[in-house]
Amino acid sequence: MKNGIKIKDIGIPELSIYRDLSEMQLRRFNEPDPGIFICESTKVICRALDARYEPLSLLTCIDEPDEEVSFIMEKMEERPVYMCEKEALSKLTGYNLTGGILCAMKRQVLKTPEGVCAGKTRIAVLEDVENPTNLGAIFRSAAALGIEAVLITGDCTDPLYRRAARVSMGTVFLIPWTRFGRGFDHMGFLSDQGFTTISMALSDRAISIRDERIKQSDKRAIILGNEDSGLKDDTIARSDHVVMIPMAKGVDSLNVAAASAVAFWEMLS
Repeated sequence: MKNGIKIKDIGIPELSIYRDLSEMQLRRFNEPDPGIFICESTKVICRALDARYEPLSLLTCIDEPDEEVSFIMEKMEERPVYMCEKEALSKLTGYNLTGGILCAMKRQVLKTPEGVCAGKTRIAVLEDVENPTNLGAIFRSAAALGIEAVLITGDCTDPLYRRAARVSMGTVFLIPWTRFGRGFDHMGFLSDQGFTTISMALSDRAISIRDERIKQSDKRAIILGNEDSGLKDDTIARSDHVVMIPMAKGVDSLNVAAASAVAFWEMLS
């Protein structure tokens, strides 16, 4: 391919964004404009391209591309495609890269919460979910089980971080999402938008996730909290419903990602 560049030295400046920069540095790369992010694996990259994220460059050790990789390389057009040996790529990433392909992409300007919620009746709100694996898994369940949009608070991890996007299998590019600013009154916003708020929490006022009262509203927002501390007291107090998943054998709760799948299945039918 005409834009293919075979490299032996992974220390070249052109690979700095893959090699030297942290996720946060990439996110702030073009401040005040949106930054960049790194996509990993063919399916994730394909879904990002389908969602019209603009690629900057590609780094791969694949020398015999399949249909998906060929699609990606075609979308690169005149942008550089750096081609290296598998050992060199593993050295750069620090581990054996599944699929052997990375793509640097531009971030898009985030939509407003109002824009993301317009016309939606089933949304999820993530309050301070910090682990990228959990966040990615929640997005995957949300996309699979009928959630129409995801809103995240200012202290949540980033859905475009490599691990989050990879765990989500690229569904972070399939489902509309945006981030509230830090300190934003998301509970007031949800109320103003006409959503019935359903918080997942261990609380004295919690009802079973199977309670039919939960399904009486036409517009529902499921709210999930931090892995350690759960939802904030103010969020629980202001929620229309607080729900819990009945547990057996003395277990009090599930991991937030597992709980999200149960919640989406039970409450959004």
